[in-house]
Amino acid sequence: MPAKLPPSRLRRGIAAIAALPLLTLAACGYGSESKDDNTTKVAAGAKKIDGLDSVKIGYFGNLTHATALVGNQKGFFQKELGATKASYATFNAGPSEIEAINSGSIDIGWIGPSPAINGYTKSDGKSLKIIGGSASGGVKLVVNPDKIKSLKDVKGKKIATPQLGNTQDVAFLNWIADQGWKVDAQSGKGDVTVVRTDNKITPDAYKSGSIDGAWLPEPTASKLVAEGGKVLLDESTLWPDKKFVITNIIVRQDFLREHPKAVEAVLKASVETNKWINAHPDEAKAAANKQLESDSGKALPAGVLDPAWKSVQFTDDPLASTLSTEAEHAVKAGLLDKPNLKGIYDLTILNKVLKAEGESTVGDAGLGSS
Repeated sequence: MPAKLPPSRLRRGIAAIAALPLLTLAACGYGSESKDDNTTKVAAGAKKIDGLDSVKIGYFGNLTHATALVGNQKGFFQKELGATKASYATFNAGPSEIEAINSGSIDIGWIGPSPAINGYTKSDGKSLKIIGGSASGGVKLVVNPDKIKSLKDVKGKKIATPQLGNTQDVAFLNWIADQGWKVDAQSGKGDVTVVRTDNKITPDAYKSGSIDGAWLPEPTASKLVAEGGKVLLDESTLWPDKKFVITNIIVRQDFLREHPKAVEAVLKASVETNKWINAHPDEAKAAANKQLESDSGKALPAGVLDPAWKSVQFTDDPLASTLSTEAEHAVKAGLLDKPNLKGIYDLTILNKVLKAEGESTVGDAGLGSS
């Protein structure tokens, strides 16, 4: 079933995904183009894949998207794509990336589970497929220790999440409900005041005292800690084996049908990148930070980068069972009608790549293409 049709703000927040005419990234405002550097030059003698001039890849400037950051910075994607140019665009929010997928402005994207679920359900299962995993963890509840000393003290306070209906917003609303507290999901008002605040301005909101804490991803969580905040809860502790999907890889369905070799190249590069990240964590951390600086003009200081990096785990497994749970949380919060997620995954190419690499294949929790 498709998502409910709540007020305009919610539509913008969780499901602003209607198909739009094909436009350039600059014109449609979906994201900003990532700068190329010397590591992404096409190798001499390389050939195009599927005759494509380019493959357009989207991601966020978060460390939970470090597979894409590192893969871009170290040239893993370009290496596998040969003479087909790896073109990048960065986004601040899931709905804008879903719009870009729908319009054809990007082909493949790194994205959180909630916008992937909404994109799939709002299109009646026609817009995208989840084709791989990327990261787990990296989400924390950070609070002002002068105002909040224990979990029970969160009641009555103002806590920020990145966006109405985004992955962290859904997680926080579910946690609130588990405490037996009541909050109206759309307005954010209730026993806790949920303040939807862009990650870019959350640290300033915290410093000014307009919020008492925030439930948010890295590196913003560690930015608040650097401002004197305290980690009150790591979301990973709420999940079995401390694992939950925070970043998936999605693709336009028509691109998957028409250019499977290009999709395979990107997935192969993703698997190689994750392997390299896990084998060279310090070098990978530096590469991710260098790409963040290239994309945004500002690198993260060590006091933010180091703790943020430690809390994210990089994995090719999409952790499909946790996606189902996150969808249930959105339904419980009243942000989504019970969705039919059958077919949201197509892990065929990923498992082909994993087998070729001698790695274990991954499952789709019964939500794969029939």
